[in-house]
Amino acid sequence: MQAYVELGQEVFEPFETGGAMIGVSGKDPVMPTKLRIGEAAAAALAIGAFAASALHRERAGSNNVGISDINVDVALAAASLLGFFVQRLDGSELPRPSLLNPTVDLYPCKDGRWIHLHGGFPNLEKGLLDFLDCERDKEQVAAKVVQWDSQALEDEIAARGLCACVVRTEEEWRAHPQGKALVAKPIVEIEKVSETEPIKKGLDGTVPERPLDGIRVLDLTRVLAGPACGRTLASHGAKVLNISAEHLPSVEPFVVDTGHGKRNAYLDVRKEADRQTLDALIQDADVFCQSYRPGALAKYGLSPEQLMEKKPGLIVVSINCYGHDGPWAARPGWEQLAQCATGIADLEAKDGVPKLLPAAATDYTTGYLGALGATVALLRRLKEGGSYHVKVSLARTGMWLLDLDRAEGADDVDFSATLAKLQSKMVTTETPFGSLVHLPPAVSMTKTPPRWELPPAPLGAHPAAWW
Repeated sequence: MQAYVELGQEVFEPFETGGAMIGVSGKDPVMPTKLRIGEAAAAALAIGAFAASALHRERAGSNNVGISDINVDVALAAASLLGFFVQRLDGSELPRPSLLNPTVDLYPCKDGRWIHLHGGFPNLEKGLLDFLDCERDKEQVAAKVVQWDSQALEDEIAARGLCACVVRTEEEWRAHPQGKALVAKPIVEIEKVSETEPIKKGLDGTVPERPLDGIRVLDLTRVLAGPACGRTLASHGAKVLNISAEHLPSVEPFVVDTGHGKRNAYLDVRKEADRQTLDALIQDADVFCQSYRPGALAKYGLSPEQLMEKKPGLIVVSINCYGHDGPWAARPGWEQLAQCATGIADLEAKDGVPKLLPAAATDYTTGYLGALGATVALLRRLKEGGSYHVKVSLARTGMWLLDLDRAEGADDVDFSATLAKLQSKMVTTETPFGSLVHLPPAVSMTKTPPRWELPPAPLGAHPAAWW
């Protein structure tokens, strides 16, 4: 599979499987899109599972544990890109506020081009409505947007720290300064920042039951990509502690879908006492995953460089929308905006109207790639030591999706029929939210099958402590 081979060769030098069989079942299109989003997600999960199995072998000793045979169901991987939609709580769908939010939509501009606004959180919604000087009404928003040329509107919204993106073609994006900055970057960037002695965590003569047993992950992320990263690491045995704060907005269906395998605590890094608590947690952490814009955490002593100085050997995973270098590195963004920027929404257009993918493909897949990068960094840390910075972004993932060969027959796909077939694979978990029917991990492993040991729980439900 093209997606699998490209990603495998990029992350592992050389790419070796230790004799294990690694593959996928099924193929795209699973959803009505010509992009191979199911196979790409499957590739990210498959290589991540291989990295976890390779780490398990190194931690346990190659004579004690071999690498698992691995398989990923493409239909399950594709459905996982809509995990928040296919889950059911006490038999019902969870509400999705953005469907009723006129500040989260595509609108035509005066110059005939389209722009996607994104007021997905209350502060962003209010900021856009105040700027446009209109009510929370789709017709009023459209009437204001059409008075602007697209580029001028995008620039003005960005200058205010709000979220929007003009729909570009793939060629326009690759000619854009931010696109040029990204195209030179790998899909998963793993940078060794400093030297340490090899960290032999877990090599105490006992064989860990699961690849990431004993690995501790601090998850300071929200919405989908970052939380999907932590959820993936948890599926391989990591202890994942999500840190949020009461004043930060969240979207409950996303919290439920990406909360498997985690504990959830509140800390407010604006408060000295809470920063001290977080610093103490960092001292026992192996991975720190964050999805804030570059520089946003530096004033609290939590930039990647500051974190690795506090805890040599720490692996920091940074996830953002537009990439970590270039003029847009600090610009806030979302799944829909990454699709608009990179050319995906233009590719999917119908009758001249841009269209988004039928799934949050850059969000979840970027999370899977972040988990892959973290696991590879753990493997390198064990073998050669070091502190590592793993960088992934929604836009770089989108560019990768566009680089893959197109799937044929997408117009004839009935995803509802696929979902009906997947019903037999859904599992039920009793959670503090209620009885949750949800997708299982899409990965099968012969030796250490992924699973989540903890049910999703409300944010702030647990103490800010390791267990």
